[in-house]
Amino acid sequence: MATVLSARPNTNSTGTTNSTTSRTLSTQHHTLSSNSDSASAHSHAPYDHVPVQLPSHRHVSNSHINGNGIPSPMSRRRQRPIKSQYPANSTEKHVEYILVASFDIDRGSVMEHQYPGPVGGDEHMLAELMLPDQTHLRSQDWTIFFLHKDAAGEEDNEMKQRRRRRRRRRKKQGEDGQMKAGAEDREDVDGEDGPGEEDEIDGDNDNFDDSSDEETFDGPPLVYVLNLVNTKQDHTVKRGAVVKAMAVCTRHSFLHIYKPLLLLALEQYFANPVIETLAGLYNAVNAMDLSLMPRLNSYERFILQSSDAKDLFLEKFEAIIAQRMAGSNATPSNPALTAPSPTMNPSQRARYGLPRDTHELESVVPYAGIPIPVKVPTALLPETVGDFSLVKLITTFSTPHSTSPQPFTPTHPHLTTSGGLTHPIIVLLNALLTQKRIIFLGHNLPSSDVAEAVLGACALASGGVLRGFTRHAFPYTDLTKIDDLLKVPGFIAGVTNPAFAHKTEWWDLLCDLGTGRMRISNRVEAVSPIPEGVRFFQQPGHLPSASSSTAGSAAGTAVSGISALAAAGASLSAGLGGSGLMGTVISGDATGDVAFMAGVLRAIEERHGEGAVRRKFRRWVVKFTRLAAAFEEWVYGASMLVIAPTPSTTHPPPSPFIAEHTSPAPSTSSPKPTPNNASSPLSLPPEVLTHGYVFPTPQSKTNELAANATRIEGWRSTRSYYNFVQDTAASYPRRPVKSVDLQHLHDRLAKLRLTSEGSGAVYLAICGVVKGEREVEELLAVVGGGVWGADGGVQGEALQGAAGGGGVGGQGQGLFYLGFGLFHPKVEVREAVAGLLGRVRDHEAGRHFWVGVGRFVQGAWERVERAREARVRDAEEEAEAAAGG
Repeated sequence: MATVLSARPNTNSTGTTNSTTSRTLSTQHHTLSSNSDSASAHSHAPYDHVPVQLPSHRHVSNSHINGNGIPSPMSRRRQRPIKSQYPANSTEKHVEYILVASFDIDRGSVMEHQYPGPVGGDEHMLAELMLPDQTHLRSQDWTIFFLHKDAAGEEDNEMKQRRRRRRRRRKKQGEDGQMKAGAEDREDVDGEDGPGEEDEIDGDNDNFDDSSDEETFDGPPLVYVLNLVNTKQDHTVKRGAVVKAMAVCTRHSFLHIYKPLLLLALEQYFANPVIETLAGLYNAVNAMDLSLMPRLNSYERFILQSSDAKDLFLEKFEAIIAQRMAGSNATPSNPALTAPSPTMNPSQRARYGLPRDTHELESVVPYAGIPIPVKVPTALLPETVGDFSLVKLITTFSTPHSTSPQPFTPTHPHLTTSGGLTHPIIVLLNALLTQKRIIFLGHNLPSSDVAEAVLGACALASGGVLRGFTRHAFPYTDLTKIDDLLKVPGFIAGVTNPAFAHKTEWWDLLCDLGTGRMRISNRVEAVSPIPEGVRFFQQPGHLPSASSSTAGSAAGTAVSGISALAAAGASLSAGLGGSGLMGTVISGDATGDVAFMAGVLRAIEERHGEGAVRRKFRRWVVKFTRLAAAFEEWVYGASMLVIAPTPSTTHPPPSPFIAEHTSPAPSTSSPKPTPNNASSPLSLPPEVLTHGYVFPTPQSKTNELAANATRIEGWRSTRSYYNFVQDTAASYPRRPVKSVDLQHLHDRLAKLRLTSEGSGAVYLAICGVVKGEREVEELLAVVGGGVWGADGGVQGEALQGAAGGGGVGGQGQGLFYLGFGLFHPKVEVREAVAGLLGRVRDHEAGRHFWVGVGRFVQGAWERVERAREARVRDAEEEAEAAAGG
C-alpha cells in the first residue's frame, strides 16, 4: 500500500507552494478603475497582479486577493478539501465476488465455488462463459464478460445515504424553512439528487463527479468479470488434463489490474482447492488502499487524458496526502518524516505517496506473502474497460486493406460513406454509430483476443463522449447463447466459433481477426424510405459541389454528387449495390475520413503511442456530434444535441476593459446589447453569441453535411444518440460558461480569417467569461481537444511547436491561438488576453499549457504586462497630482 508521510509544506488544496527556488515575482498591485472594483467582489480580476519576470511552475500568487484584501472565489474554493475517488471509509468493495469453475468430463462446465456468496442467475451459464471453446488446446486464456446484476437493494442503501448527506448539508447551511423542508420531502420521495447536489460542498461543485450519470440513465453499473482459465496436463484423469477457471467480479472498469493476482490465486487453488483460497484473495484485493486517488471532475479528467505530462494535477495528490497527514499520528517533528520537495527524484517522491505519473496511482496488494504492485488509472473515460489496444485493433484491419484493398460488396449507405473502398475502421465506426449488429470472429485465436477487440471497438466509437456500447457488448460468447444474443439490438460480440461466419442473418458486419477483413452481410437491413435529411440536400440551393473524378472513389469513375440519386431515380435502399447515395465521394474527401485515417496510420507508424491514437478518435467523435447538431439545426430547425448560449445576469461580470469600451459609439468591435442579454452586465456582441461547428465557407458546410447525411440520419435513431441528448441536458447545469460557446469561439480564431474588429470581439468575449477556476478548466478542455481542420484533424499537429504554439504533451496547438491576442492592434484586447493567460498560468493544470507556449509568446506577455503596469502607475500618479493640486 502507498506509504503516507508528511507532505510538502505550505501546500493548499491544489498544491500551489511558496518554493524558495521560484523566481522572484513582482507583487505590486494597483487599482485599475471603479469598474474593476465592482467586478472583484464576484470574480478573479485579471489585472490585480503584475508579475514582470516569468514564474516557475510552482509559486504562490497573490492574484487571488482583490483590492480590498478579500480572497477571490478561486482562492476560497482551493481551501476546500480534495475528495478521494475511493475513500478509506467507503463500504464499496473493490471486488464483489470470486468464482471458480471447472470442466467435468461427465457433467460439462461446473461452478465449484462462489465467494462470499452466490452471484445469482444461471450458474451453468456462468460456468460456460468461464470455460470458453477450445480452451483445452491452450495452457492459459483470459476472458471478459459483463453481468447485469440487479442492484435494487444497493440502490436503496445509496438513496438513504444521499438523504443523510442532504440533511447534514442543509443543517450546516441553516436551511430550515417550510418551503425547503417541503422540497426535501419531495426529493426524499423521488430519491434523486439535483444536478451536482450529491457531491457539492457548500454549494460548490468544483469536484463534482458526473460518473453517476450512467447509473441515472442506464440503470446500475455493470459487473465486470475478468476470468482466467488454466489447463494442466494430468494423465491420471480423463482426457489427460484438468481445466479450471477463476474470475473476479467488480464494478470497476479497470479490471485488468487483477491479472497478476488471479495468476497467483489460481495456481494456489490448483494446489489447495478449498474456499479459503478464495477468501484470502477476496480479503487481499478489498484491502487495497486507493484513498490517495483524488476525485476529478469531467473537465479535469479530459484534460488529464489529453496530456502526456506526468505531473499534471500533482497538486491534488499532494493536497490529499496533506489531508491524510493532518488526521494521522505522524508529525513533522519526527526526523524520519521529511517533507516532499519538488527537487526529489521519482523514486524518492514515490516514498511519500506521490505518483511518478499522475495518470495512474501506484498501490501494493500483499497476497500470499508477495507484495503485488498495481497501477490504477486516475481518469477513466466512459466506455473504457480493461487494457485493450486501439493500435492493435487498427493495424489488424488496416494492414490487409493497405496491401491488397478489396471493395466492400455489398455496400450500404450507413457504412460505406466513402464508397466501396471505405477504410475498414471507418466502416466499423459507422456500424457502431448506426447500431448495427457486429461480430468479431477469432477462429483458432485465444478468446482474450476477441474480447480485447470488442472492448477496443466500444472505446473507438465512444471516444469518452458517447455511451451505450459496453452495456450491449458481449466480449465473449458462444453458440449456446445465440438466442439471447439475437434479442439484443445493435450488439457487439466476440466469438471464436467459425459457424458464425456462415450465418449472415445473425450479423450486419463481421470482423474476422484472423484474416484482417470485414464483411457486410447481404441481409443487412435496407434504408428505406429516403430520410428527410438526405432529401434536403437534393433540393436546389442545398446541392453540394460535384467533382468529376476523385482520388478516393471506389471505382475510380466519374461521379456527380449527392443529387445523382434523384437524377437516376434510384432509391436509397438500392444503394446496396454501390450505385446509391453514398457510393460517391464529393470533392475528393468531403467526409474527411480518408485524411483522418491517413493521420491515424501515420501516428502509429511514428510510434506516437496508444494515448495519441485514442485522442484522435475522441476528436473524431466530438467533431461528428457537432456536425450532427449543425445538420439538425439546418435541416430540422433545431437540435437537442446542443444548448445555445444563454447570456444571464448571474454570469460573472466582464473584465474591466469590456466594461470600459461599451460606452463609445457603436462599432463592430463594441459589445451591443441584444434582446436576450440587454439586462446582463456582460453585454456581448451578436457575432460572438453564435454556436456549433465552424465551417470555413458556406459551400464547405453544404459539402460536409451532405457527405455525412446518411451516417447522421442512421445515428439519430440509436441508443447512443438518445444517451448523448440526456448527457447534454444533464451536464448543462454544471457547465461553468453558459453565455458563450467556448469551443465555437476558439474554432473561429483557428479556422476563419477574421478582421481585427471581429477577432477583438472574440478575444474580449472569451476573456470576459473565463474568470474562475472552473471556467479556466473548461477553456483548457477546449484548447486541449484541439481544432478539427480541413485536413482531417491534424491541424494542431502541424502547428505544434510553430511560433511557440506547441501544446503540452500531445495536446496539439494548446494556447497557440489565444496567444495571438497578445499581438492584437487594440491595447484593450492585448491586456485582456494577458490577464486571461495570467489566470491560465496560475491554474494547476494551466501552468503546463503555459510552459508549452514557448518564449516568443511568454515574452510578448511580459511586454504587455509591463506596459499595463506602467499605464496604471502613470494614471495613479496623475490622479494623485490632481488631488494634491
